[in-house]
Amino acid sequence: MIVVFHNNGRIVDLKSNFQLNLDDFKEHQVTTALFNLASEHSNCILVWCHESLKEYLNITQINTFFTHKNMMLSYGNHHYFSNLIGYIEDSPFVNVNKTVKYPTWLMSSQVGAIYGSQLIKFQNKINLKDTFDFVLNSIAKHGMPNGLFCYSEPRLVKNSAPIIQTEKASKNQLFKFVKLHYKSVWSSLLLLNILLYEGKFPFVAYLKNLFKSQQKFTLKFNLEPLVQSNYNKDVTIDVIIPTMGRRTYLLDVLKDLALQTHLPQQVIIVEQNKDENSTTELDFIETETWPFKIIHKFIHQTGACNARNLALKEVQADFVFLGDDDNRFKPNLLDLILYNFQTLELDVITMSYLQKNEKETRKTPVQWSTFGAGSSVVSTKCLKSISFDMALEYGYGEDVDFGMQLRNLGFDIIYFPNIKIEHLKAPIGGFRAKFKQPWERSSIQPKPSPTVMYNKLKNYTTQQLLGYKTVLFFKYYKVQNIKNPISYFKLFRKRWAQSMYWAKRLQNKI
Repeated sequence: MIVVFHNNGRIVDLKSNFQLNLDDFKEHQVTTALFNLASEHSNCILVWCHESLKEYLNITQINTFFTHKNMMLSYGNHHYFSNLIGYIEDSPFVNVNKTVKYPTWLMSSQVGAIYGSQLIKFQNKINLKDTFDFVLNSIAKHGMPNGLFCYSEPRLVKNSAPIIQTEKASKNQLFKFVKLHYKSVWSSLLLLNILLYEGKFPFVAYLKNLFKSQQKFTLKFNLEPLVQSNYNKDVTIDVIIPTMGRRTYLLDVLKDLALQTHLPQQVIIVEQNKDENSTTELDFIETETWPFKIIHKFIHQTGACNARNLALKEVQADFVFLGDDDNRFKPNLLDLILYNFQTLELDVITMSYLQKNEKETRKTPVQWSTFGAGSSVVSTKCLKSISFDMALEYGYGEDVDFGMQLRNLGFDIIYFPNIKIEHLKAPIGGFRAKFKQPWERSSIQPKPSPTVMYNKLKNYTTQQLLGYKTVLFFKYYKVQNIKNPISYFKLFRKRWAQSMYWAKRLQNKI
């Protein structure tokens, strides 16, 4: 491990478990020095720390925070980019929970760490003349969608660490970053949003960066464990499946589970039929023999949130597969999942869940911005204090919200494109009836759906919500019938207000 202490972008001290001459690096720009160290010591963890936090660096624990090499950790009591970045970033990665390890590309120069072998992949791709904070954020922004796992990690510093003030991005740096890392249209939308919602017009910063273009380059990160740990085949996994009117499809799912090389301990099925006089369709649970225990709940309340919550209460295994009733998979699915959980020390895995003619474009595991409620496996330890939000029943976004609950507890969601489940997209069961939401009776229909608005209010920043409002305004204009811009604006404002009203009703659980 090599620790670089810096101030004002320059190295002021070094610490390592082998001989390094400080005079060779002193007064060097910290970005240049780190890349030089990375090329010479690629197998080392490179740590950067602001001089004022030297006594508070949790140096003895840093190596334990790395479960594999392609990780980048950082922590700061404030971000280099202000909340204005939320106007053009709709992901969960900017509303950072500072109290837990949280996935984000927002890096800080205050303290951080990365393996030299991962840093060197950005050699000659990143402009080292930019400020240290700008470079760190650029590395993470480029690396994250390509398989570099980036986190805000509060354990990098001791609890007693003081709050320090380090550089914040100027408007010019903000617009430069947006032009280099997003499509061109986002720079204009950022300018518009700042004008609309901040009452400011940073046109000079916008103009200075107008002719810059988005950086594009190839990066490859192989997800490999630091230590080859043994795969414990004794770990257990339960499967939960909510179902309604898909008897034959569910039977096929059970047959696929019965062929698994690592059998589930329990399969928990919650069958729903709102007809109080109905009886179960799933006679094969009793008439056929299964190599695992089946817990079958037959209820007359419909809704996936309720069904999944009931099923989760029955889970006893080390892991739980949140499944669906209309998919197919190979016999090694659970084996492959559990192997990756143990060797890479992960908490949540979401799998590729495509239909027959769809093609997977990703090649490597990445940190995922959502959560697949029918295609994910979660370590049971993550589920002690969360559930599917009943305010989102019959609406949209319960899986997105569940993912945010996991992240806010410090559990990251990793998408594995090479672990595949085929989604059959089966027809809806014949006895299902569309649930009528109370706002459907309103003379002015809310836009967006109040459940979408509820999710935005609960899990995103104010700037993200307003940025979404602007994008929705332009997107919806193209597909609706009112072409008079003034009339459209007035109606949109009313529909947005209706959505906000019902979303706040949902917050109070109607």
